Amino acid sequence: MQNMNVKGDRLWDSLMEMAKIGATEKGGCCRLALTDLDKEGRDLFSNWCKEAGCTIKVDKMGNIFARRAGTRDDLPPVMMGSHLDTQPTGGKYDGVFGVLAGLEVLRTLNDFDVKTEHPVEVAVWTNEEGSRFAPAMVASGVFAGVFDLDYGLSRADLDGKTMGEELKRIGYAGTEEVGGREIKAFFEAHIEQGPILEHEEKTIGVVMGAQGQRWYEITITGQEAHAGPTPMARRKDALVAASKIITEVNRIGLDNQPFACATVGLIQSSPNSRNTIPGKVFFTVDFRHPKDEILSKMDAELRAFAEKTASEGGFEMAFEEIWYSPPVEFDKDCVNAVRKGAEIAGFSHMDIISGAGHDACYISRVAPTGMIFVPCENGISHNEEEEATPEDLAAGCNVLLHAIVERANIV
Repeated sequence: MQNMNVKGDRLWDSLMEMAKIGATEKGGCCRLALTDLDKEGRDLFSNWCKEAGCTIKVDKMGNIFARRAGTRDDLPPVMMGSHLDTQPTGGKYDGVFGVLAGLEVLRTLNDFDVKTEHPVEVAVWTNEEGSRFAPAMVASGVFAGVFDLDYGLSRADLDGKTMGEELKRIGYAGTEEVGGREIKAFFEAHIEQGPILEHEEKTIGVVMGAQGQRWYEITITGQEAHAGPTPMARRKDALVAASKIITEVNRIGLDNQPFACATVGLIQSSPNSRNTIPGKVFFTVDFRHPKDEILSKMDAELRAFAEKTASEGGFEMAFEEIWYSPPVEFDKDCVNAVRKGAEIAGFSHMDIISGAGHDACYISRVAPTGMIFVPCENGISHNEEEEATPEDLAAGCNVLLHAIVERANIV
């Protein structure tokens, strides 16, 4: 089966056909979760899978499972997939590549009349992006037992519409229970969403795991005062104190290379008047690292510096860690299947850590999991300019094919 290859043109045509649904003027996609456009994309995918001889089941979170029977259909499935929803100004490949690569694998198995002992499924996970309903990856999270079903269905958008209501409206409120079944292995193919593969001139990223994340919200309170009459030495400028902590965030990231990421992405200064000394500043911190001990070290350094800054300056400080997601280490057998697939197909490859969250991160809690990355132009994603080449996408799909065949046991 080493000579078995996917049809890259067919994969590309499917991607471009799906990209018409929610197409934007700048060449991207806006297909928010559980909108009419999302329904249209789901319907197209489901019809394609039925044409490929699959049965379709939908669970109570709207997750879709397209199943190609195995010779022993009672065995747990080997699964692949990702998501079809996008960011408001998203691209054509984020998520959808993993779904349609899965479909192309099924079509290729049909082309070569390959029978697998285990059934093979393609999953479409609901609301991975979290751009309409927060948090992100909520439906795969319910599947993995991270969230309960009531929590998932009750997530509301800015207009107060819940996921449960919108699933019913678009006809994807399924009857299958969410999770609670055995999966032999799960694979997710994805564009890298970063610049490493392109920079290293590698075609395939063998994803070892995903970075752990700690998110913080910090509020520094000083004293508002007039910018003219108040001497510098007597000021309690909350923005100055916050800027010291922000600089420290950057230092912590730089000092814990090669993998650490440290970001202050949101700052709100009050009263935000040009001739008033800022009395209160709110800002966020995002720490990421693939090793939990380093992430904990970064946490300790930030807390110590922030407390010292507030104490020495006479500031009040509210310091809250609002989210912690531990680092993910993918299953060694699945990782090896991806690496072996790249070697069989003759593609250059390298080990890589995912800097972003994916459905695979939650599924790894309940099933052996692996991921495959392919390059994207300039590392740009979550952007209408997101781009990938047909050749790289076909390469990633071929690696997925080989990994699936190995795990599903050809007979």
